[in-house]
Amino acid sequence: MKLLITGSNGQLGNEFKVLAPLFPGFQFVFTDIEELDICDERALEAMIVSEKPEAIINCAAYTAVDKAEQEPEKAFRINATAPGKLAEAALHHNLILIHISTDYVFGGKTFRPYTEDDNKEPVSVYARSKDAGEEAVRGSKTKALIIRTSWLYSEFGNNFVKTILKYGRERGKLNVVFDQIGCPTYAYDLALVILTLLQSGNQAEGTTVYHYANEGVASWYDFAKAIVEFSGIDCTLHAIETRDYPLPAARPWYSVLNKAKIRETFGVEIPYWRDSLKTCLQKMGEII
Repeated sequence: MKLLITGSNGQLGNEFKVLAPLFPGFQFVFTDIEELDICDERALEAMIVSEKPEAIINCAAYTAVDKAEQEPEKAFRINATAPGKLAEAALHHNLILIHISTDYVFGGKTFRPYTEDDNKEPVSVYARSKDAGEEAVRGSKTKALIIRTSWLYSEFGNNFVKTILKYGRERGKLNVVFDQIGCPTYAYDLALVILTLLQSGNQAEGTTVYHYANEGVASWYDFAKAIVEFSGIDCTLHAIETRDYPLPAARPWYSVLNKAKIRETFGVEIPYWRDSLKTCLQKMGEII
């Protein structure tokens, strides 16, 4: 199977590059904005006609949650309009589309893990743009898997892990919110499960939504505490409330994802978040 990867220079896209040698049954075409502007229908059509992929994995996204409040048009163009174009192209060429979405489509006012069928209540521009992207894919009626994930990090790109390591070393003391609850997800694990799903050949007709995140539950404070603990940096953490650290974009208070559906459908093993964090930090050379 030939796979077209969009946004391949980001956190998730880079993990597919790492995994590619382990999946000789797949051919990978890695693209980012320099090779393919997914907002450009003609460029997308030309790429598909030229490369003839059998599936598209859309890792491209506008992920600057706070900046999106000032750039709603850009956020919606990348997170909503572009996935719609990808879905239409996939339908026209009879391809499978894997589209990555987020726990932020939920309002976070419940206190049980969200299932795929729960009502969505996005509370920020970023969240609404990702919700609109999901609906654009659904509306196309193409063969698609929408995979919602949460709190993504890896050894690539910018993320919470790197932020804590950087400022923890520089400042020695950090305030981190403890009243937002979710689950950190290692991008390598997500990429691995996506390839496993494609390899299984068990893709339903139409659009199906799955949740995938690492196992367990954490606050941002818990996440930061584990990063400091495993890396051994000298940094004191103070737990604070969200109201003590105001940001432009609202966040869901509780956005833990229920993963029963993906486990039962594909029989995947989901690693515990602390174990995956340790693996990532080892790859980054933070744990000897």
